[in-house]
Amino acid sequence: MLKKLYIQNYAIIDELELTFDSGLNVITGETGAGKSILMGALNLILGQRADTAVLRDAEKKCIVEGCFSIERKNEITEFFNSHELDFEDEIVIRREISSNGKSRSFINDTPVTLFQIKQLCVFLIDLHQQFDTLEINTENFQRAVLDALADNMANLSKLKSTFESYTKIQKELNKLKSLQDTAIKEYDYNTFLLEELETLSLKENELEQVESELKILNNAENIKQQLISIYNELSESDSPIAQQVKSLQNKLASLDSLHDGMSLLTQRLLSASIELQDISDELQRIESGVHHDAEKIIQLNERLSDGYKLLKKHSVNTTDDLLKIQQELKQKLETFSGINADIEKLEKEMSDLYEASMQIAYIISKNRKSQIKGFATEVNSLLVKVGMPNAILKVEMQSEALSVNGIDAIQYLFDANKSNKFEQLGKVASGGELSRLMLSIKSLVAKKIDLPTLIFDEIDTGIGGEAAKQVGIIMKNLSFRHQLIVITHQAQIAAKANMHLYVHKSNIDGKVKTAVKVLNNEERVNEIAQMMSGAKPTEAALKNALEMMDE
Repeated sequence: MLKKLYIQNYAIIDELELTFDSGLNVITGETGAGKSILMGALNLILGQRADTAVLRDAEKKCIVEGCFSIERKNEITEFFNSHELDFEDEIVIRREISSNGKSRSFINDTPVTLFQIKQLCVFLIDLHQQFDTLEINTENFQRAVLDALADNMANLSKLKSTFESYTKIQKELNKLKSLQDTAIKEYDYNTFLLEELETLSLKENELEQVESELKILNNAENIKQQLISIYNELSESDSPIAQQVKSLQNKLASLDSLHDGMSLLTQRLLSASIELQDISDELQRIESGVHHDAEKIIQLNERLSDGYKLLKKHSVNTTDDLLKIQQELKQKLETFSGINADIEKLEKEMSDLYEASMQIAYIISKNRKSQIKGFATEVNSLLVKVGMPNAILKVEMQSEALSVNGIDAIQYLFDANKSNKFEQLGKVASGGELSRLMLSIKSLVAKKIDLPTLIFDEIDTGIGGEAAKQVGIIMKNLSFRHQLIVITHQAQIAAKANMHLYVHKSNIDGKVKTAVKVLNNEERVNEIAQMMSGAKPTEAALKNALEMMDE
């Protein structure tokens, strides 16, 4: 509920603080006294854009602050958590408009955006003014009314959870099917590429080794000749090098006893002799293994040619690159098989969730349908009481595709003059009619919908007598469970107030200022009597006012 409203330097308000009751708060006063100014100030903390024209003193900033006491409703808790704001049992919303036109917004002294203010105030205040485009025109509200009457909240919560799971899997499935479409287009070609690689059946570094082997085979005769020649020089000639080194080592050994440095040199020549002999043996071994094999050369050339073709085809340089591509192609084809299995699994899950969602939606739809006739009858009965005897509300419900809201399209149709021509509310109902229709509807669902503070700004224009009395009764009944703030010119409504605020102008030092006074019981009687009979109420009017307050 709205506990306090503080206004400073706004229009003809210098400084004002209003305190409200938890029930029915009525605001009255002469035309032009400033009642609409109060609503304008209140609109600022509801997120309306600011204008420097509202500053009473252009040198000072304007401040509007609303203090709300709240229950920890889920929506409000989620708002504070999602925006990382401190949550308290009282919420203070403040707007400041400086002389340069800049506006600042605060929630519990924390700077916030105007959009955040609007988001929060949806849960705090429900403002109805004549000529507003009321939410009654929206399908969301129209559906919510039927759901409240039908006690659909638990089923709607289940549907929301189930349908969100369904849509989540649907997105995953669409993504997989997109991958599958791409994979299908590439599947045959990738299969061909893999078979080509698997047929060649390359081993690690094979092409590089084949190249090396071919060099040897193609140059076998030359290699053999050179190896034999070197071998002969080392070991088989008339004066083999290895033997010469051995002989030199023996000569040097004879000098070991004659010179200290000879022993080391002798050992070095011995090592060289052994190394040369070892080289000679290795040359002989290699030479004996080198043979010109024409058939093998043909085989290796064919294999190398096949390998080169694939290297060129895949734009790579080594055997290992081809083997890597082969493994990647295998994985792609295996993934394709996995996608098919995943798609089948998700399609089954999605089908099950869709069926579960539809079962819940059918129950919700049945419950809604069961309320339509009684709801329309009660609303139309109330419309007669609030001065709209020729108005008829009709509720239409048609099937539509499954959504988080069910399978029903809800539409309220209205006939203001019993013409049997029903149109959408926004097309045929005036602002005053919409407001009284909204009042009638909310009075029916007030026990089941957790309504915020309801503010009605002169929705009683154009009615009087019994109709105004009935509006007052409806508002009084609403106020037992919800806070109402009502601006009215009707004595019948003012008489039902728990708190009566009187707006008036005063002239101080040549400046007109708006002031608000909380009326006591005697003052209320006088104000209500004046609303009925003029500035100087008669005894009969005073008596009538007292009787109205006691009803």
